[in-house]
Amino acid sequence: MPTGRTRRPLFRDRLCAVVATPRAREALAQIKQALKYTKTLELRLDWLRSDRERAQLIRLLKRRPFVGVDLLATCRRILGGGKLQGGAESELYWLMQAREAGCQWCDLEIETLRELPGQSARAYPLPAKILLSFHDFHRTPALPVRLDPARRGEADACKIAVQARTIGDSLRALRLVRESRDMVAVPMGEVGLPARLLALREGSALAYAPVAAATAPGQVSLHDFKRLYRADRATRGTTICGVIGNPITHSLSPLLHNAGYVAANCDAMFLPFRVENLREFIKAIPEFGLRGISVTIPHKQTVMNYLDDCEPMAERIGAINTVQVESNGKLRGSNTDYLGVLRALEGKLELARTRALVYGAGGSARAAAFALTKAGAEVLICARREPAARSLARACGAQVISRRHLQSASFGLIVNATPVGMHPNAGFSPLAARELNTRLVMDLIYRPVRTELLRIAAKKRIRAVSGVEMFLAQGFAQWELFMSRRAPEAAMRRAVLDQLHSDESR
Repeated sequence: MPTGRTRRPLFRDRLCAVVATPRAREALAQIKQALKYTKTLELRLDWLRSDRERAQLIRLLKRRPFVGVDLLATCRRILGGGKLQGGAESELYWLMQAREAGCQWCDLEIETLRELPGQSARAYPLPAKILLSFHDFHRTPALPVRLDPARRGEADACKIAVQARTIGDSLRALRLVRESRDMVAVPMGEVGLPARLLALREGSALAYAPVAAATAPGQVSLHDFKRLYRADRATRGTTICGVIGNPITHSLSPLLHNAGYVAANCDAMFLPFRVENLREFIKAIPEFGLRGISVTIPHKQTVMNYLDDCEPMAERIGAINTVQVESNGKLRGSNTDYLGVLRALEGKLELARTRALVYGAGGSARAAAFALTKAGAEVLICARREPAARSLARACGAQVISRRHLQSASFGLIVNATPVGMHPNAGFSPLAARELNTRLVMDLIYRPVRTELLRIAAKKRIRAVSGVEMFLAQGFAQWELFMSRRAPEAAMRRAVLDQLHSDESR
């Protein structure tokens, strides 16, 4: 274990709220808001729109000092990825002013340090403690095995913030902070998000979360970091689960599962992994310490190649949406999507002998087709890729129907199992109004709640079922597989619906 982990913490709270806004009075309001969550704050002086606003914030802080709070001043130049126009002299001036305003720490860019005489900042009246930072917004460069910022005496702690392009990049950043002391690791970007949330668990001296506007790619809001993910409380004993897909930003699985953990008081955290290289992710499972994995587009079928065991129904379906990591490291796959389809349709339609169209032939389509045939429906498959449609039809005992015949056919149920119309590309429908000759339409897309397909159905007075019902049902079943206890369904449902209604009101 690194020596740094046993030393006295450098900051009152390791969760650092980022205060970033163009106006001084807004910054003061953000400070007050941040103090509800943490006693460690970063003041992004470079985000203030002018020297006048910076001077005003300094005056406000002098008039009303915040006792018992760690204030870290940052005034990053454009050269270092910030907003401050000017050279090292300008940056140093405002950091010196920040000391007068009560800031105990400052973040000094390594580019600035290199420009100083003797490459030393200790001769300047900066805040007493220096966090020396290195940023690379394009990639993760070669990193040392460990760092000791106090060795040369030019800094009290060191920060490495790098763009993670791959899962491997994220792990390299975590390994560095694990082996170093007085070190901050910030894997940036969507790929780096899970590692950013796990950095405190690995020993990072700080993790950053914005009060309002994000100041770096892949940041999680202060509220979500503290209240939803509870990443500041994660330990080696915390159960870590997650969802893999590409894209993944649209997924509400982290909200669904984490809301359940909070409601049930479980020491667990559910993370979103954007995965392009599935093999790389599978290799990383032990290092992340994952116990359960939700699988979404485009990995539901290919993930089967990496399983050690598979539930019989999931094997028949040929698609996986749930992977359990057993204590010996073996991966066991199952499918809760088909349960979600059946539960979402309960009480809405007598499926036995109903003529049902499944539009699509991917992982979700396979789950829907098997669910409906199991319930006794007469299932027809239509997909853009006819070979895939024929393969699915053979597997589940369904028939194939070509797109050109849809407008002359009639059904009791139509299920859209394609991603057409999904956030952020809402406004598109996979089927035209003339092709919706049915009593009931179900869209497996849950974001937005009312997809363009469902809007068209409503205009034709066709009953509709939103994909949110299927999403919730499969998620409840998945949560119970991961946690081996009853899911707090009401709290999980409320969290998801509140978010979806908030999306619609924007």
